[in-house]
Amino acid sequence: MDKPFSPACEENKQPILEVIAPRLASARSVLEIGSGTGQHAVYFAAALAHLRWQCTDVAQHLPGIRLWLEEARLPNLPPALELDVDADWISAFTGTGYDAIYSANTAHIMSLEQVERMFNGVGALLSDQGQFLLYGPFSQDGRHTSESNALFDRSLRMRDPMSGVRDLRELEGFARTAGLALEADIAMPVNNRTLVWRRQR
Repeated sequence: MDKPFSPACEENKQPILEVIAPRLASARSVLEIGSGTGQHAVYFAAALAHLRWQCTDVAQHLPGIRLWLEEARLPNLPPALELDVDADWISAFTGTGYDAIYSANTAHIMSLEQVERMFNGVGALLSDQGQFLLYGPFSQDGRHTSESNALFDRSLRMRDPMSGVRDLRELEGFARTAGLALEADIAMPVNNRTLVWRRQR
């Protein structure tokens, strides 16, 4: 099996790192939801050697992630774990108290119910004042921020009617229920954004 490779991950890893690195300066543990190929994890763990970066994804993606991790051999990058938001995943990770949770390009490939379950899990697993760093395309008040995002949304829904670019207002509702408050909304290249949510006491 060859290592999986995502051109998008290669292109966006440095811009994302520039945003998250200052916010993770005092963090010690990060849970990544939906590590995909594993490229982000390897790049970020190498640059942020002070923290432990825990990869997760659904079972079918774990073999590819393991190839990236085994090649990198980073001491702060433990073996990838299975995480399926449709399963009882919260109890499997309870007790760790993550300083931060990171997820990139996941919300638009999940159903809205799965996104809600992700937020509920984040709220349960983050330590007090912990951060949820969510990267991807998002709409605002029912309007897309660019024509390319509108086209992307249509293509997603044609492929899977349950998926689609998520609206910030919907996410804010899920966040409030989960005990999270939006702290920052950062514009990124290619009409993406990094949303920073903070776990409230």
